[in-house]
Formats: sequence, C-alpha cells, structure tokens
Amino acid sequence: MTTHPTLPRSTESELADHPLRRSTDPPPHPMRRAGDRTPTRPAVSLVIPALNEARNIPWVFEQIPDCVGEVLLIDGDSHDATVPVATRILPTVRSLRQSGKGKGNALRTGFLEARGDYVVMMDADGSMSPAEIPHFVHFLENGYDFVKGSRFVEGGGSLDITTFRKLGNHALLALVNRLYDATLTDLCYGFCAFRRSFLDQLDLHATGFEIEAEMIVHALRSGLRIAEVPSLELPRRNGRSNLHAISDGRRVLRTLLSERPGGRLASAPQERSTS
Repeated sequence: MTTHPTLPRSTESELADHPLRRSTDPPPHPMRRAGDRTPTRPAVSLVIPALNEARNIPWVFEQIPDCVGEVLLIDGDSHDATVPVATRILPTVRSLRQSGKGKGNALRTGFLEARGDYVVMMDADGSMSPAEIPHFVHFLENGYDFVKGSRFVEGGGSLDITTFRKLGNHALLALVNRLYDATLTDLCYGFCAFRRSFLDQLDLHATGFEIEAEMIVHALRSGLRIAEVPSLELPRRNGRSNLHAISDGRRVLRTLLSERPGGRLASAPQERSTS
C-alpha cells in the first residue's frame, strides 16, 4: 500500500490521512481529563553512515530536531576527523565502526544497534536536511510503517541530481512500479524512516548503495504501509560523493531483478563491495 500525502501548510496535526489500523496499533486516545498524563512519544533513532565527512557533520548535526532521541554515526574507517568532530558537536552521539564495507553494510550495522521505536536514515554529506525528519515521524505516528522521501512529488525537488542520474532513477523506478503494481515516485534516495519492529520483515542484505532499493522492494513485498513525503535534495556541502552512477545503477538493477516476484531470493551480502 502506497500513498503520496501532501505535507501540511500550517500544522501537521491537521492531517487526517490515516491508513487502516492493524489490531496491534494503539487505540485512539479518548477525551482527556485534566489529571491525565501526556503519553510518551515513541523514541526516534537517527542512523547516519559516514566516510570522511568531517567538514559536513557540523551542519548536519546542528540541525537535528528535538524529536530525535539518539544519533548513531556509523563510521566507514574515515581518515579525517569525522568521529572527533561528531563527538565535539554532539557529545551524546553513538559512534560505531561498521563491520564491513559499503553504505548498505553501514546502515545495517546502525539498524541493529538502534534502540528507538522509529528509525530514520539519512546521509552525512548535507544533501538531506534534518529539519525534514518531523514530517517522516508524523506519518509513522499516524499508522504508516515505512516512510520515504521523494524528490519528485509536489513540494520536493533536487538541486543536485544530474540528467543522467535522473533518467536512471526513473527507469529503475518504472521497473519497480511495474513489478509490484506500485505508484512510487522516487527510488534511489536514501532519506527514509521505518518502524524498528519491522526490521526483520525488511530482511536487508545489501552492502552498497543498492540497499535503498532493497528496502523499498522488501517493504512492498511484505505489505508494509508506505508513505512518500516531499524532500528537497541539496548539493553535497563539501568533498566528493562515493556514489558511482553506472556501477551502482547496475547493482540496483541486479537487486531488483533478483528480488522480482517469482525470481530467486536475495543472495548473501557481497562484502567485496566498496560503494
């Protein structure tokens, strides 16, 4: 199930686009008495993979909203001061070294260590604004299981994507929508959030950038309630991207074909990846 909710113009509380509730969902709150205690909001974990991002970490960390309860920085053996800078900016950050190589491996390491009810993932290069996190959390709080940012719905956009990458993304997205009878608008964009209780259903194995596509495909295959929210992709603030459009695009395509309905199940992670 997918939907494309429009972000609120005034306050998020005005949105009433709830999916059908499951039996495990908490019941709606009745009218409160003056002496009732305000219910505790679910905890939010933010997972950020990083490799040599010391110059970008301050901008990212300084914008993390109050709704985030813990930040996990998954370091890919950086040669610069990524970890010391992160600790200086946010002393409570949990800095972890990933167990292997690649963005997918880093994210999987962080997901397993996260303690929050909700898990948000985003990049460390400044291309995604932490100020958007409350929008993702809003839809998780209102019944969705998996929320993904989209650069191609009303209110979203990109100041960074090249024509070549945009064409590749649209081609791969068309394949996903055809295979799963979905109506998604973006695929290769790593700003996502999900209920940690569904981590096993996501069944992640990818080691590189293809993990973003793997997450979406497994969420569709598992019948999770998916929402897309507008997101603005910004240019990387400093340094060079680790993304390689052609080779990583091929990895995404192989992932989609291997995961297609009626195809073989995902193979074991290929730790030789250096993405």
